[in-house]
Amino acid sequence: MKEDLLHYVWRMQRFERAGLVTTANQAIEILQPGLYNTHAGPDFLNARIRIGDTLWAGNVEMHLKSSDWFLHNHQSDEAYNNVILHVVLEEDQPVTRGNGEPIPCLEMKKRIPKKLAAHYLRLLHEESWAPCEAQLPGVHELTRKLWLGRLAAERLEHKARSIARELENNKENWEESFYQSLARSFGARVNAEPMFLLARNTPLLLLGKHRNSLFQMEALLFGQSGLLQGPFEEEYPLSLQREYRFLQKKYQLAPIPAVSWKFLRLRPANFPTIRIAQLAALCFQASSMFSKALAARNIREVENLFDVKLSNYWWTHYSFGKESPRKQKALGRDTIHLIVINTIAPFLFLYGQRKGETRFQEKALEFLENLRPENNAVISRWKELSMPADSAFHTQALLQLKNEYCDHRRCLECAIGNAILK
Repeated sequence: MKEDLLHYVWRMQRFERAGLVTTANQAIEILQPGLYNTHAGPDFLNARIRIGDTLWAGNVEMHLKSSDWFLHNHQSDEAYNNVILHVVLEEDQPVTRGNGEPIPCLEMKKRIPKKLAAHYLRLLHEESWAPCEAQLPGVHELTRKLWLGRLAAERLEHKARSIARELENNKENWEESFYQSLARSFGARVNAEPMFLLARNTPLLLLGKHRNSLFQMEALLFGQSGLLQGPFEEEYPLSLQREYRFLQKKYQLAPIPAVSWKFLRLRPANFPTIRIAQLAALCFQASSMFSKALAARNIREVENLFDVKLSNYWWTHYSFGKESPRKQKALGRDTIHLIVINTIAPFLFLYGQRKGETRFQEKALEFLENLRPENNAVISRWKELSMPADSAFHTQALLQLKNEYCDHRRCLECAIGNAILK
């Protein structure tokens, strides 16, 4: 058994409560079990419990064995001085505070329903793709719908926390942080990190000094990518190379390693050369992209923001030195929608949080609701399990469910797992 089950039965009060007594035979009355604490410190905060004739207000700590208190060195941690009840599966050793005062103990090994424990262990050790997939059809549709709504917001919150860290690194510069996140989205999964490094090493302030010249913006971005090292035979890449060498010396620039980029098994439209050319065209055509994203009223206006026109060379090339049939390399709708999912919606959500303007958080969720569902192996598997998605709002929720709950067997923290255990 894991300690998680103790947390669950206490949080849900799913244990035999008749005749509750401490191991010292003092009567226990639970008035408020406390707030579940997912951070450092005791497991439940601000509980209210009557023990004997005394009403206590404080915290509750849980362990499988009471001796784990000393194993975790809680007796030396002031954060645990306000523990009013020690809830354990089995008491194998009396526990005291740092001052030697005994802490009342509630033993649970005979109070957890056997059927509940059996269901939990079955879920915990289930080796299927999702632990509950056999029982999933029996879970009420409303339970699933409400839980997926919460998971979609949770996934946005998770992405917003990552953005908040980058925002701090950029000294709260929203435009710079948005530009870096856009670049990462342009790289998709394969080239996300080198695209992010490229943007970080080529700041907007530098690009802004050359915003009247797409050629110079390309020279800066391709030069900083390490992909202008040559040798080249065509005039355009040679011109970019000469221009970058001049700008490199002028601004004392250092490119990222060219080996960072991956071309293998990518469709030509997703080559990093095309993505860098598209990023350069976007920066040339529009400034203050974050402000424009904030002002966008719907997905159509967002799509219009990314209607970029590449320089002539890229109409007939996917990479340097290899000519291809003439074709405009515009950002596809699916790519733009992924940018909305991974950059625009999380930025709107975080901005709304920081500024106390819920309309931006609502807009972020609305954008996801108005996008087609994503198509990948995880979503396809959920569909087979009768969990289809009709928008990106639902696919994001399903990805969060699989990645953060199913894969980590967090069934006790999942509304679907809870419904099965009930």
